Amino acid sequence: MPTSDIDRGDAARAVVAAPRGALAIRKAGSGDIETLRALMQQAIDIHLAAYLPPEGVAASFEIMGLDTQLIEDGTYFVVEAEGPITGCGGWSRRATLFGGDHSAGRDSGLVDPATEPARIRAMYTHPDFARRGVGKMILETCEAAAAAEGFGRCEMAATLSGEPLYRAAGYKTIEPFEADTSTGFKVPLIRMGKALAEA
Repeated sequence: MPTSDIDRGDAARAVVAAPRGALAIRKAGSGDIETLRALMQQAIDIHLAAYLPPEGVAASFEIMGLDTQLIEDGTYFVVEAEGPITGCGGWSRRATLFGGDHSAGRDSGLVDPATEPARIRAMYTHPDFARRGVGKMILETCEAAAAAEGFGRCEMAATLSGEPLYRAAGYKTIEPFEADTSTGFKVPLIRMGKALAEA
């Protein structure tokens, strides 16, 4: 994998320094679904291409994508820049750590905020808006919402392209792992976590 060639420190600093501009965040609704799926397609194609070979990017679609349960739960958000949706992401009080509606192994059971972490889920930024504060805005919104429901910690399954953002936001590596796909390609992911500040 080409990950050793990536200067993650520079990427993380760029994310932290990015201006927010005229970004606004709101909860996603069912009317956003088709737009979100198109945005995710572009984000996966472009962002992962710097980290994975073409067959790895193609395989990633099996384990990535929109989980509409998050929209139904009211825990999924979109960021807009004076109209167009520029990014999306959310958090979950359910057991599933990653994957879309089509992904295998999903578990909709609720987790206990007293003993288990909230999940940060399905974070995507349109390629034209990378490093402009979209992901940071979503993360802060998700962390605040999870903390308000009593969660003391958040965890995620980060892609290699998303890791710099999460590290810059204070997330630490728990363990790297690989997700199996039907093509035989094992998609590299990183389980990361962060303790939420007490109010």
